[in-house]
Amino acid sequence: MIFGRSERGKPPVEPVTLKILVAGGFGVGKTTLVGAVSEIRPLRTEELLTEAGRPVDDTSGVEAKNTTTVAMDFGRITLREDLVLYLFGTPGQERFWFMWDELSEGALGAVVLADTRRLEDCFAAIDYFERRAIPFLVGVNCFEGAARYPADAVRRALDLDDHVPLLMCDARDRESVKETLIGVVQHAMAQSAQRRQTVTT
Repeated sequence: MIFGRSERGKPPVEPVTLKILVAGGFGVGKTTLVGAVSEIRPLRTEELLTEAGRPVDDTSGVEAKNTTTVAMDFGRITLREDLVLYLFGTPGQERFWFMWDELSEGALGAVVLADTRRLEDCFAAIDYFERRAIPFLVGVNCFEGAARYPADAVRRALDLDDHVPLLMCDARDRESVKETLIGVVQHAMAQSAQRRQTVTT
């Protein structure tokens, strides 16, 4: 390799970097998703659940969970030579929601993870991104043992607008997560193009 140039003789590509948020309820799989796809060792801010937190931490449905994200998860994935995503997993518990405004600054879009056993837990994230006009898609994390529902049924239960994509995914599987992230980038870019077209017409 010639210094400063790629093996094909072309100048090195300066990748576009995009910020994507991963949000959803407590225990829905945000940390798992970031870890499954990140090409660097993810930065995690997990702490053990304590007895003092039991009155405010609803662990129903995730009784085996003994840690929680208190600030954020951070990871990175290169989708193409010229496109790098920085992933920021938001804390799921209500007492840490004050951090969402800072984390969402400059975000291209978001993935809202949903668990069909506790769909109501993702309503807050959906409302947040709708109010701030941040493009998002819903990724239904298909947990083992959880009932499977048609996408249309989940969409109706969440009362999603028609333009919001909804995908089935597995937060543990790298390829499944990549498809979900590609989906949110495509959706965000389409929304951006639509807004520009509206402004110019």
